[in-house]
Amino acid sequence: MRNFEGKTAVVTGAASGIGKALAEKFAQEKMQVVLADIEEEALEKTVDNLRQYQHRVIGIKTDVLIEESIDELFTKAKEEYGNIHILCNNAGIGANSGNKAIWEIDKHDWDWVMGVNYQGVLKGIQTFLPHMLEHGEEGHVVTTVSMAGLLPGAGTYGVSKHAVMALTEALSRDLITRNAKINASVLCPGFVDTNIDKSERNRPSHLGKPQEATNDINDMGAEIMSSMLRQGKKPEVIAEIVFEAIKENIFYILSHPAWDDTLRSHYENILSRKEIQRNSEEEIAKFFSPREDGEKY
Repeated sequence: MRNFEGKTAVVTGAASGIGKALAEKFAQEKMQVVLADIEEEALEKTVDNLRQYQHRVIGIKTDVLIEESIDELFTKAKEEYGNIHILCNNAGIGANSGNKAIWEIDKHDWDWVMGVNYQGVLKGIQTFLPHMLEHGEEGHVVTTVSMAGLLPGAGTYGVSKHAVMALTEALSRDLITRNAKINASVLCPGFVDTNIDKSERNRPSHLGKPQEATNDINDMGAEIMSSMLRQGKKPEVIAEIVFEAIKENIFYILSHPAWDDTLRSHYENILSRKEIQRNSEEEIAKFFSPREDGEKY
């Protein structure tokens, strides 16, 4: 996709973080942008800020856990701007299961993480793709995955991201097979300066209370994660990378080259039939040490 001016983009999770940066980038490229998010106040603030620069944008409160909410997002977006050309399935949540093993995690935790990170993306594809194919113009679907969708571990979050990775790979194959003018990409960032570590603020009441840290180890893990995120790349940098990837039709958007050796090692283990390896403290420390090229993890 090369021509963006006057086209329409829909971005979920657009009130903050990567979604906000994507919406801003699309607006700067003279696109019409529909911003969707569950946090109404933050959404309104982001939309008002973009309108100060005369950008054509609207905000629609959307809960991707609820199918009817995604249906409403599509209906309102189409009514406002007509044909939709870019869909960014960006809304997602982090998850802290503490030291629990996969089989010990509560059903409510699974329902919430898989509901937002996987089912929300699936419903977005099912709702928007028929329209994007029908109008016959060029378009693109971007799904925000994570390095967690390429590497083992990471509890419910990792499982959800592996699922949405497989979903988007299948989507891309189907689009290619049908000679569609729509292409797809998966965004797989490392650490980015967002509030995903504070996802519990949006947990619906019917899926139980936020899980509390049960010991000092959990507290320490949360602090480390927060610190890594704050030191990560800025969302604006990620948005620029994504925009270029859309133009060049790049499927795997690997925005953090610092992770390349880790990915290479993982897939070499797969091909050599080895068991999943656990990194030593020395290897972890080396990974997070400052790099001479300035590349961030």
